[in-house]
This record gives sequence, C-alpha cells and structure tokens, in this order.
Amino acid sequence: MFAIKSTRVVTADGIKKACVVVDTGKISEILEGDKTPEGIEIFDAGDAVVMPGLVDSHVHLNEPGRTEWEGFETGSRAAAAGGTTTICDMPLNSIPVTTTLKALGEKVEAAEKKLEVDCGFWGGVVPGNADSLVPLIEAGVKGFKCFLTHSGIDDFPNVTEEDLRLAMPILAKYGVPLLVHAELECADSHQEDWSGSPSSYRAFLNSRPRKWENDAIDLMIKLCREFNCPVHIVHLSSSDAIAAISAAKDEGLPFTVETCPHYLTFAAEEITDGDPRFKCAPPIRERENREKLWGALMNGTIDFIVSDHSPCTPSLKFLNEGNLQKAWGGISSMQFVLPSIWTQAEKRGATIMQVADWLCAKPAQLLGLENRKGSISVGHDADFVVWNPEAEMQIEPSMIQHRHKVTPYDGMQLMGKVERTYVRGQIVFQDGQLTNGTVGRMLLQQRVESKS
Repeated sequence: MFAIKSTRVVTADGIKKACVVVDTGKISEILEGDKTPEGIEIFDAGDAVVMPGLVDSHVHLNEPGRTEWEGFETGSRAAAAGGTTTICDMPLNSIPVTTTLKALGEKVEAAEKKLEVDCGFWGGVVPGNADSLVPLIEAGVKGFKCFLTHSGIDDFPNVTEEDLRLAMPILAKYGVPLLVHAELECADSHQEDWSGSPSSYRAFLNSRPRKWENDAIDLMIKLCREFNCPVHIVHLSSSDAIAAISAAKDEGLPFTVETCPHYLTFAAEEITDGDPRFKCAPPIRERENREKLWGALMNGTIDFIVSDHSPCTPSLKFLNEGNLQKAWGGISSMQFVLPSIWTQAEKRGATIMQVADWLCAKPAQLLGLENRKGSISVGHDADFVVWNPEAEMQIEPSMIQHRHKVTPYDGMQLMGKVERTYVRGQIVFQDGQLTNGTVGRMLLQQRVESKS
C-alpha cells in the first residue's frame, strides 16, 4: 500500500491537488487538497502531472513469426517508457495471423513473461473465417480488424462487402467492434503508376488518394446502419470524410474513429523526397488536412488518438535507397505518443484534460476496459504516468526502446517528459530507466455477454 500526490492529478472530475492511495494494485481512495493518509509511503510528485496511464489500442508487435520486427518484450518496454500502461496487439503482422483460436493460443504463448505493461489482443476478419469469430470472442479478444484493401501481407487478405455481411451480424450479436482499415480501391479510381519516381513523396501520396478513404468510410457507415454492428475506423487520414462521420454520429450509429500522432504532427509539404521513415498507409496528407483533423478531434468527431505503431526491420525501409515504392509502410512511434501529441495540442489551445480523454479514457472504452483503465477513479487499476508538460526533450536513438531506432521523430524537440510509469501500482519506468521487469498481464476476459 502506498500513495502518490501532486498539485496536478488528472481525475475524472478534473485536474486537482490530490493524493491517490493504492492498495493491491487498485486505486482505493482519492484524497483532495492537502489530505494525506497516515502510516504508508507517499511519493510526492510536486507539480508534475499525474495522469492515467495511456491506453494504446493500436499496436503491431509482430510476435510470433516476425519478432525481428518488434516483439512483446521490446514493444512493451517502449510502451512503459512512453507512459503507456495498456496496449492491444493487432492480428497482423505476426505469423500466424490471429484469425483462428489456434493462432491466438500461439500468440498468447509467445507473450508469456515478456510484458512490461498490460496487453489485450484483437482478432482478424478475413475471407472464410466467420466460423472462427465466436471462439475468438469467447477466448477474450477485444474485437476484430479487417482491411478493405491489400494489407501488405498475403496471409491477411482483405475482405469484400460479402465477407462483411457474414461477419457483422456475429459481431453485432456479441457487441464487439469491427475495426476497419478504410481504404477502398474503387472502380472509378486507380493505383497511380509512380515507378518512374519511387523516391517522390508526392507521387506516393497521389497513389493513395483521399477518395479511397472516403468511399470506404461511406461503405462502413451503410453497413453499420444495416447491422447495428459497432464500427471503428482506424488511423483516419482524410479530412474529407469528417462530414460523413459527423452525420453518422448525429444519427446515433455505433461509429467511432481514431487518428494518429503522425497525421496530427507532420504534413506532406514538409516531408522530403527519399525519406521512407514517413511512409504509412493511409499517407500523411497536406497541412490543411492536418488542421481539419485537429478541428474534428477538438469537436469530438474524431474520438481519440493511438500510435498505430507499425515497425519493421531497417532493411525493409530501404533507407539507403530512399525508395518509397519498395519500403514497408508503417511508422514507429509508440514511445512518443504523449510528447508528440502534447507538443501539438498545447499550440492549439487544447488542455491536459482533453489529452487524457484522447489518450486514456476513450481508447479504454473501445477495448471495453472503461471500468478498469483510462481513468484515475476509485476501483480502477493503479496505472499512472507522471510527466512534466513544461519540460522539453530531444528524441535521440539512445533513448528509443523500440527494437529498431528508425522513426521520423528522431531528432525532434518535443514538449512533455515522462518521469515515471506505474502499472497496477508497480513502477516500471523511472527517470529514464526501466525498473521492474515483466509485470504486465494479458487482458483476455470477455468484454460483454451475448446480446441474444
């Protein structure tokens, strides 16, 4: 039993001077003002912000099978160093992909005794695996991911509308969300031939137009309305889709949306040719697009922010060639979500409370963990990040805990320094060092009962 106090504790009721008491990994009491408990150890964080640990519901840890790309050990270390206390692993790019109960078992076995933070798992919807969905739900996956275009790997093929019409009634019955990579190559659009300019960022951007996202989102709104299946759009990039998303929300559809730090930080005009570190799908778009995404985040049309941490080996980025056409599309950023977002949010007048909502509370809701994670509330897990929003830091390779140091954030000056991270009351990161080993747990409890 211990307590942590600060003049800036981010509680569900606002930021206040408080002392948070922790007992057996749970928050047992929140004492406001100068009140403190007697007879237990108290850590005084001073004026540092004590916030719920971040919940990152979109990470690719790639284990088993592609552990050389990342892995549970290095990925969860990066999470802890960045103040993230809960992650949820995507069903690709591991081998096997998590589309069957057997494959989930292999992933769970691979994660044993390697986690620095708590970890849930997503299943996958692919053509022909409708019979595997209920067993995966009963085994505790948080929902299911699908692609409407090629995923980048052949063992996780994209679905058609026909496939979704088989899967969505099942997910609706159990109340679990369908996560959608919303890019749709339509009959009246085509893949631009940019083989003559493989290092050109503009050519890459034009090869994946906003229309792909807009049309895919329109399709998913239609199917969400038809089946009343919770639909979640991952990594929104196109601001052109904001109006349709807003209308779907106004209609009362179970439709949610995330975006990512790279879409809120970078802009196409600022990316130099021949730098594959910035390649991702959907692509980072223009400056005006970025500002519209910020507007939609501020007004609640976009629900929250996650990393979409999607690493690979440096060789697959073709850094020496600068070949964007060959390079793997994915950005490594899990460790730097908080400072990258705070740096941009503070410039635009956003508050720490809003940041906590975007990075903690709302992602926990998507995972069905809102009664345990994402909030400093009595009865919740004692997951905290202690950070200094006024401190500036420069990202250097020596501090990066990801397996590989390739990230577009390398060298950037960011505001907001993580000082401590607690997972269920245990310090896992302190003053630049990982401290407590593999205390993370797998989050495999069923999220809901069947609606039937």
